[in-house]
Amino acid sequence: MKVLTSPSSFGKISTEPIEILKSGGYEIIDNPFGRKLTEAEVVELAKDCVGIVAGLEPLTPKVMDALPMLKCISRVGIGMDNVDLEYAKSKSIIVTNTPDGPTRSVAEFTLAMTMSLLRKIPKSDADLKQKKWNKLTGNLLFGKTVGVIGLGRIGRLVSELFCGLGNKVIGYDPYPNQEWCDRIGVALVSMEEILSSADIITLHVPGIANGTPLLGPTEVAKIKKGAFVINISRGGIVDEKALFDALKNGSLTGAAIDVFSDEPYSGKLCELDNVVLTPHIGSYAEEGKVLMEIDAVNNLIEALKN
Repeated sequence: MKVLTSPSSFGKISTEPIEILKSGGYEIIDNPFGRKLTEAEVVELAKDCVGIVAGLEPLTPKVMDALPMLKCISRVGIGMDNVDLEYAKSKSIIVTNTPDGPTRSVAEFTLAMTMSLLRKIPKSDADLKQKKWNKLTGNLLFGKTVGVIGLGRIGRLVSELFCGLGNKVIGYDPYPNQEWCDRIGVALVSMEEILSSADIITLHVPGIANGTPLLGPTEVAKIKKGAFVINISRGGIVDEKALFDALKNGSLTGAAIDVFSDEPYSGKLCELDNVVLTPHIGSYAEEGKVLMEIDAVNNLIEALKN
């Protein structure tokens, strides 16, 4: 039985996930491209596969129709917006994910990106490596109001980290856990209030099915002047042109972005000094990544057994 392991980094940190598959009698089909697969590439690589250990490649009705042997899609990570769940269900394809694996990795990365942005660490590092002794003045995290949009597993841990550092944290979620908010000290507010009053806005939401940005030009225009925006969730959640314009004209002080509408990214945000850009590595902590891959492999094997 063949299984496609589509994430380009699968098994690179530890071979344990690969060994688990092999010991279960599965033949592994690797992603040879070193990037997110296209629809056509998924179809070609997975044409004889019973399962896919999935990354962020499009798993659409077109793809599923072309893979008659496919029985299970096991996502490495939380987000499922690249998988047509209803269509998978109609074809009796089991879909699983790993909701716990990336939580700590992404939450800590959010904190790291925030601190790097506020203190201009990447720019200082780049200057010094070009032999420029340029002492940049940044901003304190102390005293800042942090607005967390999306209070799922990751958003809650992000809130706890900032609360632990003494920040006022306000949060928005369409289905909030009021008991948790009361216990941690997170004030539930509307998204409009976060946009207008938070000094730092960090997003932890799934992608919207139709691709509409959660923060489009209208919402970006409502963000408090001088604020910072952190997006470690999904590409397309923030309108990239509106974000670029706001950073360029100074209405936003800075942004830290790990996810993009099109990846690999080479767009206009690369031209700006007041943005920190990383190549979708929020979950790329060794311990968390290995745990996700092991969980995804075990989910796949269990689903195929049943």
